[in-house]
Amino acid sequence: MNANSLLKQVAARAAQRYRPAGRFAYYFARGKLGGDPVFTALLARGLVPEGARVLDLGCGQGLLAAWLDAARASHQAGNWPSTWPTPPRLRAFRGIELMSGDAERARRALGGLAQIECADIRNAEYGEADVVIILDVLHYMNAASQEQVLRRVRSALGASGVLLLRVGNAAGGWRFRASRWVDTAVLRARGHRQVQLYCRPLPVWSATLSACGFKVQAIPMSAGTLFANVLLIATPQ
Repeated sequence: MNANSLLKQVAARAAQRYRPAGRFAYYFARGKLGGDPVFTALLARGLVPEGARVLDLGCGQGLLAAWLDAARASHQAGNWPSTWPTPPRLRAFRGIELMSGDAERARRALGGLAQIECADIRNAEYGEADVVIILDVLHYMNAASQEQVLRRVRSALGASGVLLLRVGNAAGGWRFRASRWVDTAVLRARGHRQVQLYCRPLPVWSATLSACGFKVQAIPMSAGTLFANVLLIATPQ
């Protein structure tokens, strides 16, 4: 089985968890997991280590937990690319989500697979983690709050660990404008009348992370999409 066929199977397996959470939850999971390159990158690059305590900030429906679990099931069934790392068995998965509807869908879908909390990541307790993941979230809060969250993540990771942060590159030209338009449209569709996004060029994101105690590696993360997204792999320095 080639990697593309396998990934479709993993996405379908993960999305099945969302059947009890309703049609919207299920079809959103199918579309997002099947089309967003970040989920593939996490597996192909082995970015989440074995035995990790994962903290997913702004976790939405908890898709990442379902994705990693479905990947392990495929691997155990003997369906896995020989050149890819083994999907990790996690020590714990904890997600924090502001929107109560998303948090409830995550709980219904994931059951005991993950701990999901409905809270604001600007003031929620983080505890300790080996991997913190923030995908397409920080641009919804102002610069001061972004830096506050990043400093708290640095403390939660201790001397080791990794932050996986996906952001839009505000210097990304028409691709960035497309991603900003989509973000704004989605927010308005969900009832947010006042929409303001706080985006930064990639060099500013890197400098901000450095100031918060991280060293950074940037990987383009918009293949197959119209967007100007970048995955920043940040480790304590």
